Amino acid sequence: MSPEDKNNDPPSIADLIHEEDEDLTGYQWDDGLVLVVFWTLAFVVFLQFFTRYVLNDSLGWTEEIARFLLIAVTFLGAVMAVRRESQIAVELAFRWLSRPVRKALQYFIDLVSICFYGFMGFLCAQVAARTQQKMVSIDFPKSSIYWFICACFAAMTLYALIAFWRHVRTGSSRLIDPETVKAMGPSL
Repeated sequence: MSPEDKNNDPPSIADLIHEEDEDLTGYQWDDGLVLVVFWTLAFVVFLQFFTRYVLNDSLGWTEEIARFLLIAVTFLGAVMAVRRESQIAVELAFRWLSRPVRKALQYFIDLVSICFYGFMGFLCAQVAARTQQKMVSIDFPKSSIYWFICACFAAMTLYALIAFWRHVRTGSSRLIDPETVKAMGPSL
């Protein structure tokens, strides 16, 4: 097979995955926070494993701190997913619908998402305001975790509002026009 014939073949799934992994255009500096918290979590879990099974004398604070770092990774990752509009969607069903129906569904999904993130942020703020406990292993208020989650929901609400505005302004999205948006690349 000549090199010209190879270029005319459709790309394989492995090629597409590799190409997507190399594209870093959609990442911002604040996505680095997820990376920092994740590696901090990895270090704390390794420290917990090392002290418990190698030294046979575990550190008491590692389990609780690892749990809260896992929560932080989860919600920072959710903020990143909302900003990049990479949440899970049933795209297959959208392919069989007409464009006006896809557009109406996209707007409906955007509005439900905005309401959900905003309401969850409101509930987290109520829980954080009522929480008076300290963490068990360190002298730090547990409400700070709930305020952090509330801030993440506020960021998700803001990014969802921005995405909704972009969808209304352009009349297009990944679900409305999958081929067009894929060719344009990430926009935020």
